[in-house]
Amino acid sequence: MSCILITGGARAGKSSFAQKLAAESGGKVLFVATAEARDEDMRRRIEKHQKSRPSNWKTLESPSEVAKAISQNGGEYEVVVIDCITMLVSNVMLAADDEETAESAVINEIEALIKAMQTKPSAFIVVSNEVGLGIVPDNELSRNYRDLLGRANQLMAQYADEVYFMVAGIPVKIR
Repeated sequence: MSCILITGGARAGKSSFAQKLAAESGGKVLFVATAEARDEDMRRRIEKHQKSRPSNWKTLESPSEVAKAISQNGGEYEVVVIDCITMLVSNVMLAADDEETAESAVINEIEALIKAMQTKPSAFIVVSNEVGLGIVPDNELSRNYRDLLGRANQLMAQYADEVYFMVAGIPVKIR
C-alpha cells in the first residue's frame, strides 16, 4: 500500500495529475468524490469532473465519512483516488455545531481516513488544495476553514509516501 498526496492552488492541475497517475497504474480504480452540488455552479463543476474520468472507473460519492465508505467499497481496487480533502473538510466543518466541534470532527475524519487507508492493499492518490499561501481571510469562518484544512493537509502529508505540489500544471515533487 502507498499514498500520494497532491496539493496546490485552485486550477493548478491537481485532479488531472491524480487521474493521470491512476490511469498509468493500469489497475482497477475507485474514484471517491467528496464534492456536493449545493448550487448550479458546483453542479456544472462536478459534471465536468465526471466527464473527465474514464468510464471504467467506479465513482463513489462520499461527502463525509470517507473512511467508512472506503472500508465498505474499496476492497477490490488497486488504486483509490480521493478528490478532494478540500471539500471533505468543508463538508465536515459546515455540519458541525461550533468551532470546537468542527475542529475535532475534521481531525477525527482525517485520522479515520488514514486508518482506513492503512488497512487496504490499494494505492491511494489524495488531492487537496493549499489555501494558506494568500492573505489572511477577513472573516472568522474563512480563517477557521483555512486553519482546519492546513491541519488536515499536514496529517495527510505525514502519512503520505510521496507529496507533490502543483504549480501551473507542473507537478513538483516535495517528498
